[in-house]
Amino acid sequence: MGKIGVIGGSAFYEIDGLEVTGREKVSTSFGEPSDEFVSGKLEGKEVVFLPRHGCGHKFLPTEVNCRANILAFKMLGVDRIVSVSAVGSLKEEIRPLDVLLVDQFVDRTNQARPATFFGEGIVAHISFGEPICGELKEIILSSNKELEVKIHNGGTYVNMEGPAFSTKAESHLYLSWGMDVIGMTNMAEARLAREAGICYSTMAMITDYDCWREGNDEVSVEMIVETLIKNVETGKTMIANAIRDMPLERTCSCGETLRDAIITSKESMPEATIKKLKPILEGFV
Repeated sequence: MGKIGVIGGSAFYEIDGLEVTGREKVSTSFGEPSDEFVSGKLEGKEVVFLPRHGCGHKFLPTEVNCRANILAFKMLGVDRIVSVSAVGSLKEEIRPLDVLLVDQFVDRTNQARPATFFGEGIVAHISFGEPICGELKEIILSSNKELEVKIHNGGTYVNMEGPAFSTKAESHLYLSWGMDVIGMTNMAEARLAREAGICYSTMAMITDYDCWREGNDEVSVEMIVETLIKNVETGKTMIANAIRDMPLERTCSCGETLRDAIITSKESMPEATIKKLKPILEGFV
């Protein structure tokens, strides 16, 4: 069984009940991750935790080095990642303090943040029609059925650039498209996790209604922080429950994503790039 990774979003800087066994700074071929990785045991399983924005929230969404974060998880033996993320709601029925288990993404970033490990002489095109590991999402859902929080099973996360929140025109545009929630970070993580053969699922914690809702105050940090604190406690409980019920082995196909995705012939691959991508190419090249 591989280790279980947890990425903590805004204000989520630790996991309650984690029996910490180590803290490790990991350097990767794509630079430095957001912070040190905290390893430990929870519910008898090995867990690795990373705060996405660094402890104390030091990095803008665009500044988060997602490639280093995901590659470091891979290097540490993680094969499943649960991402906890603060988002705004784009639907009346998805209320602040609810949780939405994302199953689709729409990318509205300006590509300022790299979202692939490939290039530099090696080309790969992963299958990404279903960007979330369905098996992992269902474990999170089934393990939290008794929780007194509304959990929405499925929905589309539109990933905006940030760091400013939406204009009303943008918010109404996303609303007209039928999007469910809006955030600034998870699309790149999902793509990179798939390339790395890691299962990935997003727990989207609803903090506000963005700015589309008539009569709703415009989104502000002050408004969000109060809800964030309550959401973090919910997130910690859901993580513990999901880890408790996590089977020892995964039966999905996420780990085999690169099997038919690499286009470049081995003899054409630069040695330097093979070395750079060794943690994710192992077994496929």
